[in-house]
Amino acid sequence: MKLLILAANGQIARIVEERILTEDKFKDVNLVLLLRRASRLQSLKDRYPDRVTLIDGDLNNKQDVVDAAKGCDMIFSAVVDHDDAGNNRPTKNIIAAAEANKISWVIETSLLGIYDEVPGKFGKWNRDFCFGGNPEGSAATNADQLLEDSGLDYTTLRLPWLNDRPEVKYAITHRHDTYVGVSGSRQSMADVVLKIVADPTFGSRDSLGIADPDTDGLTRPVY
Repeated sequence: MKLLILAANGQIARIVEERILTEDKFKDVNLVLLLRRASRLQSLKDRYPDRVTLIDGDLNNKQDVVDAAKGCDMIFSAVVDHDDAGNNRPTKNIIAAAEANKISWVIETSLLGIYDEVPGKFGKWNRDFCFGGNPEGSAATNADQLLEDSGLDYTTLRLPWLNDRPEVKYAITHRHDTYVGVSGSRQSMADVVLKIVADPTFGSRDSLGIADPDTDGLTRPVY
């Protein structure tokens, strides 16, 4: 498998890359890494020259994304589409790249609350902080709808407020479920991405909420 990672220098992306390149079960997965300054990941290329391809590119540039996806089997976008002013250029470019290169599997990062599915006092705080009180019409919500309408085997990952705790601990909720938890580790988010890489049917055509269930009911993020 050849996996294209967009925004490949992000913290979760770096965890995914390191695990793919060091864990035996992913030994047949090669990486194409697109970021605005590819030299930032040169050390990864130096360590794994036969398994890593670096590409300078901009997720907001359609041709960059289409070209990077050539020969790939799956796309993982490691950044939330917050492109309100540009009318969801990242997600539209990902869909165009998948269609042009006959790629079925797309994983896109999003955030909790895009369906107003987060309950309680924290849900209100998150809604106000992230969406100005109403997620309807936000770029993140529209991105999820674009993927659902695309016909691709997409997975939207609704991430919680993140921390750098050295643990993998999470519960998963689905599109029409109430969100469980408020925070989670970046290690946990990466683990879900890797589950999909290992088995692309996991989470296919679904929106997965991910968080540490021990944080459920709290009123503020846990760092």
